[in-house]
This record gives sequence, structure tokens and C-alpha cells, in this order.
Amino acid sequence: MEAGDFKDFAKAMTDYIAEYLENIRDRQVVPSVKPGYLRPLVPEQAPNQPEPWTAVMADIERVVMSGVTHWHSPRFHAYFPTANSYPSIVADMLSGAIACIGFTWIASPACTELEVVMLDWLGQMLGLPETFLARSGGEAGGVIQGTASEATLVALLGAKARMMQRVKESHPEWTETEILSKLVGYCNKQAHSSVERAGLLGGVKLRSLKPDCKRRLRGDILREAMEEDIRNGLIPFYVVATLGTTSSCTFDALDELGEVCNAQDVWLHVDAAYAGSAFICPEFRYLMKGIEKADSFNFNPHKWMLVNFDCSAMWLKQPRWIVDAFNVDPLYLKHDQQGSAPDYRHWQIPLGRRFRALKLWFVLRLYGVENLQKHIRKHVALAHLFEKLCTSDERFEIFEEVIMGLVCFRLKGSNELNEELLRRINGRGKIHLVPSKIDDVYFLRLAVCSRFSEESDIQVSWEEVKSSADEVLKTFKNNKP
Repeated sequence: MEAGDFKDFAKAMTDYIAEYLENIRDRQVVPSVKPGYLRPLVPEQAPNQPEPWTAVMADIERVVMSGVTHWHSPRFHAYFPTANSYPSIVADMLSGAIACIGFTWIASPACTELEVVMLDWLGQMLGLPETFLARSGGEAGGVIQGTASEATLVALLGAKARMMQRVKESHPEWTETEILSKLVGYCNKQAHSSVERAGLLGGVKLRSLKPDCKRRLRGDILREAMEEDIRNGLIPFYVVATLGTTSSCTFDALDELGEVCNAQDVWLHVDAAYAGSAFICPEFRYLMKGIEKADSFNFNPHKWMLVNFDCSAMWLKQPRWIVDAFNVDPLYLKHDQQGSAPDYRHWQIPLGRRFRALKLWFVLRLYGVENLQKHIRKHVALAHLFEKLCTSDERFEIFEEVIMGLVCFRLKGSNELNEELLRRINGRGKIHLVPSKIDDVYFLRLAVCSRFSEESDIQVSWEEVKSSADEVLKTFKNNKP
């Protein structure tokens, strides 16, 4: 393909994308396909001769869109949002054109330097302490990871390296295997599954602690667990505080956890994957009180801040522990400017990295902080609208306090009743929800996900929920002996 064809193809694709997104409400949220649907739609082998780009365009609806779940539909309420915006899409085009692999500063200086500055911009927007920012003049700074799962693992490995060094200094007679067997980390039982996975990948024990009655991990719970483990000869080294749990969006008591971790000199990592975007709004920052006591902080602009996947922002007060843990320095990756700028390959699991800071730069400039704040506040208001609709119907109850853009609700009654409600809702095909279960209570989660969502969309979703409830309750009533 030459430049002329590329321009034509790109223009056609731009028109297609805009048409797709602007009319996404009209599409069925979840496709009605079965596993294996796609293979019969394409040839058994790749073509020997090139096809025209028009042939590819002609196949998008038939082959791809027939099997797409439309995450950006206002009728999609599952999981948490994944962000999408025109500035971010255009930035990804430019990133694809530059196509650098920015593992070192010299591999593409702009790739590294724009990331350093964008993470400072973003950190200031959130109200992070200067001790997390590169502009502070110290070693601190931010880095874009692929996902919050990676950030949790990276922080764990840094914490592990720091504690291993300390213990070796005080107990030179202990082997690495002996020290490793004693290390123990902690998180809320409601923390994301990736925290447990990080422990498995890091080869260390990780304890999931039972939270309080509001499903928050508190300082006294953590302190008791640590003291018990220390009495048993274990060494606490890492704690994950979750701000916005996946199941029901609750917030650990960060300030209390920070006090315990600081007293024990234990690494505190903050996972705010979804809810962190809301901290650009000053009224939500009370939820991150105590952030100055953390060692690392992470959230996903690619969830709720209009930056397309993947863009997971992570800040470290002392990245040297990560750099030392990951430092493999072959001659072919060395350069004359080492030490005067970050080589981000040392701050992450993979070696290669895309030019992801472009997405942040484009979105922050083309929206501005005020419009991003409006986006967050609108989603929160829409969640409260759905909450109000639920509470106005005496058949329903709210399972968790609504703080962000997630509503956890259920029909009053058994888990089986609510399981059937979800089957009916998703079976009708108009909207899409997922459930969760805490302490053996099954509930439905409605997340406001689309940047196109309006009050009218929430009303449509509520009518679907209500009509499905009518059907379910009638069936259950008729089936009673």
C-alpha cells in the first residue's frame, strides 16, 4: 500500500469509526454468536495476492462487527468502563506511524520525555504529593504500564527487592530461599484477583484479610495480622490498599493502613484502577486521604478518563528498587545518556513499549481538565439517578453505598431470584450487566460505562431491569407450591 491508497483507506476508516460510535446505541450490545462463529466467514488460508482495501472494508461488518460486544454503548453496564475518545484514537494513529519501541531514552527521546512530563501533569491533576513527581527533582516519577495488574506486580517485586536487601544486611547467614519463605504481603479480601496473582508470580505469601462491615480494610485489622505473622517468624513486606474494589467499589482506609505500614517500614501500594480517575475532582479526594504515606500509586486513565487502552499510570517514590530488581543491562542497550533520564525498560516487566504518552497529551489538551471533570461528575450523577430509581421501587434494595459510577443492587429475596433476574435482563439483549457476590449475597452491578450515556439511557436501562423483574417475580410466584 502506497501513500495515496493509505490516505483513501484512512479517510474511509475515519468516516466508518465516527459513524459507528455516533450510532452505537442502535446496535445489539452483546452479539448472538457462538464460539467458532468466525472461521467459516473467512478463507482457510491467507491470500497469495494482495486484495484491495475496499474488500477489507466490505468485510468489517460481516466478519468483525457481527461478533463484537459494544463496550461503548450506553446500554453496556458490565465490569467497569473502558475509555474511548476521538483525540485518543488519533493519538494512537500517530503512535502507530512513529512506531518506535521506547525501551531506552535514546531509542526515542520524545517517547520517554513526553511520558515523564505527562505523568507529572496527571499527578498534579490528581493532587498527588510532590514526592511522587519527577518535577520534585528527586528520583520519584511516573510510568505508563499496560494494566493495573502489571503495576501491582511491579510494586510487589520492588517491595520484595527492598525487603530482601534489608534482611540480608541484618541476617547475612540466611539464604535467599529462607528469606523468601518468610515474606508475607496483605490485601483486602475484596481486592482484585490480580493482587493474588502477583503474589503467585512473585513467589511470596499473600494474605487476603477480612474487611470491616463496610467492606473496607482497616488499620487495626492489618496491624493484628502483621503482629500475628511477626510472632510466627514471618516478615511483612507489602500491602495493597484498594481504592474502589472491583465487586462493589468500596474504599480501604488508606490513612490508617499508611500509618501501620510506615510504622513497620512496609511498602504500601495503592490500587485505584477505576476510581482513581475521579480524584481529578477535588470533592472525591477525601477517599485518598493518607496518600502521602504510600510508596506507589496506580490508576487507569484507560478506564474512566477518555484515554483508550492501554494506559495505566503508576507513580513511585523510590523507583530505584524497581530498577534494581529488573536491571539487566546488555551492551546493545547501553547509551551515553544513561542516568540522566529514565530508561523505562527498567520500570516494567516487558522490554518493549509503545509511545503511549501521546494519548495522554492529546486527551489532556483537547479536553482540558474541566471537561474531564465534567465527564466524571456526569457518570456519578447518572449512577445516582439509577440508584434513585431503584430505591423508588420497594421490590429492590441497594447493596452498597453509591460513591462513583457503579450501582450494586438486587431484588429483595433469594440469590436464586437475582440470578434469574440477571438471566432475564441479559437474555432480552437490550442491556448487559454482570453480577458479583460478597459474603454469599448475590447482587447485580450496573456501571455507567459509555461517554455517550445520558439520563434517557439510564431510564431505558431501568425500564429493562423493571420489566425483567416483573417477569421473574411473576414466574417465581406462579411456581410457588
